[in-house]
Amino acid sequence: MPRPRSPLLSVDAIVSAALSLVDTYGDFSFPKIGKELGVSQSALYNYIDNREHIVELMRGRVFSSRAPLDIEGLSWEDALRTLAHGYRECLLEHPRLVPLLVTQTVRDLGVMGIYEDMAVVLGNAGLAACAVVPAITTVDYLVLGSALELTAPEVVWSPPPGQFPALSAAIANLGSPAKRSDTAFAFAVEMLLTGLREGA
Repeated sequence: MPRPRSPLLSVDAIVSAALSLVDTYGDFSFPKIGKELGVSQSALYNYIDNREHIVELMRGRVFSSRAPLDIEGLSWEDALRTLAHGYRECLLEHPRLVPLLVTQTVRDLGVMGIYEDMAVVLGNAGLAACAVVPAITTVDYLVLGSALELTAPEVVWSPPPGQFPALSAAIANLGSPAKRSDTAFAFAVEMLLTGLREGA
């Protein structure tokens, strides 16, 4: 006879606990999730297959937290800009999840839809089929790196006084990690669009 399931447990509760641990510590484990929920580690396996399953469920949770992006009728430039910024916004509240997401295959259908939209938009831009994946990967680099920037220290570079004058001048008024990330991401997306426009 199977063991009764705990009323405290559900897939949603497990994912919430795992995401909370990642936001706080940058990682999670089955024992820590069990402790958070007040259940045994073995009880989690009634709902979750393995660690990879939880990571993919967290991916789905984060990317379903915002309304679908409407790119119908937009130029390819505006559509790609909208997709890139919308993709990034999904990760802004959970930047410490990024290192876990990049270690495994994307299976969530909602996230797959984002990549499908990018592939369609890039095709509409006139990109050759062989260039679509490199272009999507470039967007990934920009989005994931930009989100990860939010975990950076307030001071990234600390050149000794009187040395590295060009760098010192450039970093004099950078602002917070969030401001740096926003500014750099917007700059990078526009540079990408310029490159695609000229290369297509």
